[in-house]
Amino acid sequence: MPLPASLAERSWTRIRIESDPELDGLVTVLLARPGKLNAIDATMHRELQEACALLAREPVIRVVIFAGEGRAFSAGADLGRSARGGPRFADEAMVLREPPLVERERALTGVRTAEAIESLPQVTIGAVHGFAVGGAVVLLACMDLRLAEAGSWFSIPEVPLGIPLTWGALPRLMRELGPARVRELVLFGDRFPAEAAERWGLVNAVTAPGFARETARAWAARLLAMDPLAVALTKAQTRALADALVPAHGAYADADLLTLARAVRAARPPHGQGAPPTDSP
Repeated sequence: MPLPASLAERSWTRIRIESDPELDGLVTVLLARPGKLNAIDATMHRELQEACALLAREPVIRVVIFAGEGRAFSAGADLGRSARGGPRFADEAMVLREPPLVERERALTGVRTAEAIESLPQVTIGAVHGFAVGGAVVLLACMDLRLAEAGSWFSIPEVPLGIPLTWGALPRLMRELGPARVRELVLFGDRFPAEAAERWGLVNAVTAPGFARETARAWAARLLAMDPLAVALTKAQTRALADALVPAHGAYADADLLTLARAVRAARPPHGQGAPPTDSP
């Protein structure tokens, strides 16, 4: 099945959208920034949001696979580069660089991308190879089914780096993993392998190395062989029930949290790096 015109005519710079020559109704969205390990910058956010809006209007598409090009699914949020030309560290990324309302609007970008993926009417499948870090884990939590290759790993390192966790992460992660596990993973930021992710419920299955996309395609074939209305209604019901259990709409406060944290960071360096707080100003 060729891509619908609405998708085929659009030029993308950070993602790639492919139809399947054998499975009508299947589309794959690839994070296509391999030179940056598919780090998610503002342009990728915009393209993912636009792609989801177009996909949602195409009833002939019934399953969407999300995967990454190159060595990994995604390195998460792109912190950008410092004025010195090197990678920007968390301390630099946390400095308030724009007027507060501009910063707040920017902070909402990740929430909107998560909502765009989560609200797709199609069944969504995440196929992970290499690693998925930070914001990439949040986007995976918005998908219906998730596969990871043996040898791949995950981490949510924002808090140890001094960055508040946003993008509507906490409600979605708690929904999938439970409060106790999320506290551990978010507070410590440790890496965990695909096998642990499967045990904890972040992924549905671990595939052999190199087979995440192939397995996702096989799952898509099974879904496409089922009654379309039954699948669509089940998808809608399970998403509504999940949101009723742990609503994600409160995540809009994330923007205020991040903006405030940046303002505080700009005014006064935080304690950290193992140093205890002091009473001196």
